[in-house]
Amino acid sequence: MRHIDDSERRARLARRHGLSGGHPDVVAATRAMTVLHATEAATVHLALWARVPGVTVADVDAALYDDRVLVKQLAMRRTLFVFPRDLLPAAWGSAAARVAAQQRTQLAKSVLGAGLAVDADAWIAAVTADVLAAMADGVPRTTRELRDLVPALDGRFSIGTPEKKWGGEFPIGAWVMNTLGAEGRVLRGPNAGHWRLNKPTWVRSDLWLRESEETWPVEKAYAELVRRWLATFGPGTETDIVWWLGATKTIVRRALADVGAAEVTLDGGGTGWVLPDDLEPVPPVAPWAALLPTLDPTVMGWKERAFYLDPADTPYLFDSNGNAGNTAWWDGRIVGCWVQDDDAVVRVVLRHDVGAEATEALEAEAERLTRWLDGLRIVNVYASPQMKGARLG
Repeated sequence: MRHIDDSERRARLARRHGLSGGHPDVVAATRAMTVLHATEAATVHLALWARVPGVTVADVDAALYDDRVLVKQLAMRRTLFVFPRDLLPAAWGSAAARVAAQQRTQLAKSVLGAGLAVDADAWIAAVTADVLAAMADGVPRTTRELRDLVPALDGRFSIGTPEKKWGGEFPIGAWVMNTLGAEGRVLRGPNAGHWRLNKPTWVRSDLWLRESEETWPVEKAYAELVRRWLATFGPGTETDIVWWLGATKTIVRRALADVGAAEVTLDGGGTGWVLPDDLEPVPPVAPWAALLPTLDPTVMGWKERAFYLDPADTPYLFDSNGNAGNTAWWDGRIVGCWVQDDDAVVRVVLRHDVGAEATEALEAEAERLTRWLDGLRIVNVYASPQMKGARLG
């Protein structure tokens, strides 16, 4: 059985993720990563900055909102991602459908709990019809704007208790739109605010995509997601794939069989999986430096991360829910984080002494990112403990 050691895994990561050498454009870079995390709006642009030499904000926005070859979709682990458009039918038939079912169940409970209706399914069906009718003109609108057109979206429901920072009373419109989004009936259109802020508008999928897309059958759909994951992240373990996909071992094992995945051994005695035509050795790459944003797809691609992350650093670089903050990389390993000072200058904060060559390379990346941001401050919802402790005045 083929053995792929940690050094080769890091070389695969560097080449395939575009962190050594880059990718030619934003679509190629997104396809190479399978998907991009989009929970924080700025992550999409910064993840592509790290992988596409010379990329501009306009390049990213054009792919998302003009050419529409990249599309935001709620899917794996109820997380928002940017998908290459051709992968949407597989998402709708698998991970997104799983999330949509969970969303719809929770929405129905909220409708009943708030006393908005005695028949939750009928209420949801009626409101859905009204929302889709209001969107028939193709004009992108925020949830707030849709609430003006469909008053039922302004119905209130409670989450937790008022004294909790996440608790209180909220309009049910956000739950309705997220459910329709997970189902693929609506999509996130142009951002209503600055590119680094989360202010989405909504559009009808059939109007936005301009062509109808047929949802794939569930087993074919999961197999395609796993095939693309293996091309990006392989070798990975069953645990990695179950976590990333937000699915079950049964689903993952069937998908691995469907794509003919090959078993390999890993350092530490674990078992990994690669595509059947991906067993040839990958040569080493020259040392490289990278600054990656919060929830970057490279950082969040695996659950078992010891081959690129010292486990002792996890509490500093990830929050208590496992969300990664900004990270600094040297030669295939995470070595710290990056933050901005009050003048929006990017600073690298190291966890380890990495030597003069690495320090110089990382500082050069920080200068490059500072120039690209051109005075803009990035506000992170999922800042890591080290980022919070290293805020610079």
